[in-house]
Amino acid sequence: MLDRLRGGDESAFVELVERYHSPMVRLARTFVPSEAVAEEVTQEAWLGVLNGIGRFEGRSSLKTWIFRILVNRARTRGVRESRTVPFSSLEREGDEGRPSVDPGRFQDEGLWAAPPRAWEDQPEERLLSAETRAVIREAIDALPASQRRVIDLRDVEGLSAEEVVELLDLTQVNQRVLLHRARSKVRQALEDYLGGTS
Repeated sequence: MLDRLRGGDESAFVELVERYHSPMVRLARTFVPSEAVAEEVTQEAWLGVLNGIGRFEGRSSLKTWIFRILVNRARTRGVRESRTVPFSSLEREGDEGRPSVDPGRFQDEGLWAAPPRAWEDQPEERLLSAETRAVIREAIDALPASQRRVIDLRDVEGLSAEEVVELLDLTQVNQRVLLHRARSKVRQALEDYLGGTS
């Protein structure tokens, strides 16, 4: 793929765009105030990929390099946009310090009073259905931006913890905490959808 891109193979670039454009827009949206700006940032990132492919050294995967270009542009644009967006319209992270799992699910000693429900009794078709995937996507989209970035990159895009840490300039601990909180909330949304706890 890299050789094809460096050789100016337009079909290789089209393949990349088809594979990564939507996840890039989703990630950009966590940095900027609107979908339209996220689209613009993603377009700018693609131009950066085209202009920089000859300088790509291969110290990371091509995917990680592309997402790094996007994150850098999205952060810069997000800062610039936040200067012109009314404060009341900015997303609030809002759940720092709140527990990831409802404390009512634990006994006083810290043991589970209501453990997470096993889903073995659910038909596989239901677990894999478009409706279930939509519940997951809605739960992810409702997360605070920092959690949404991490879960999208780790669980949706399949990047490693090390790649996410480098890409988002996080510590390993912060990445794990954000991922845990995000996964807990998505799991709760799935439990609610699939019938609650056992």
